[in-house]
Amino acid sequence: MHYTPKTFDIPELDGISKQTIEEHIGLYNGYVKHANLIFDKITAFSSDPENNSYAISEMQRRFGFEFGGMRNHEYYFTQFEGGAKALPEGALKEMIVAQWGSVEAWQERFTKIAMTRGVGWAMMYIDRQTNQLVQTWVDEQQLGQLADLDIVLGLDMWEHSYMLDVPPSRKKEYVDAFFRNLNWEVVAARV
Repeated sequence: MHYTPKTFDIPELDGISKQTIEEHIGLYNGYVKHANLIFDKITAFSSDPENNSYAISEMQRRFGFEFGGMRNHEYYFTQFEGGAKALPEGALKEMIVAQWGSVEAWQERFTKIAMTRGVGWAMMYIDRQTNQLVQTWVDEQQLGQLADLDIVLGLDMWEHSYMLDVPPSRKKEYVDAFFRNLNWEVVAARV
């Protein structure tokens, strides 16, 4: 099993530079490369599991980080493809309004999650068992991902997502730029 890096057709963005996107995609490619490398090493070390049990365990732990980085970024970058588009009428908008009262109230809450100190992701999921949206902070790439829920919206809050454009003290400007450039049709299709 091997993963192939995806390509993304991202137009010029408002407030997120082309250089930032190019550097960021380079980091994504690194996650794919390392997920494959770790998978290969686990396979090789598994020929002698008794002597390699510690190394295999640690590689499995690291695999979660690399795999999470790969998949989170795939959600993130595809949200920019096709250019900015408004949130369409339909299931996602209805769920947001039902749960938060308005799209504006939802976005205010989501932005507060995004402003969490440290590196990680602001995520919104759909819980298909209850047909509800759930939001949370995910540390790093994998710590705090919610089991059995599907990602609907992912906002990368690692400094590499914005530091070429704004300093960490002004990361709210990056969050605002993210929403200005978001293709909500892509996001809504995930529900």
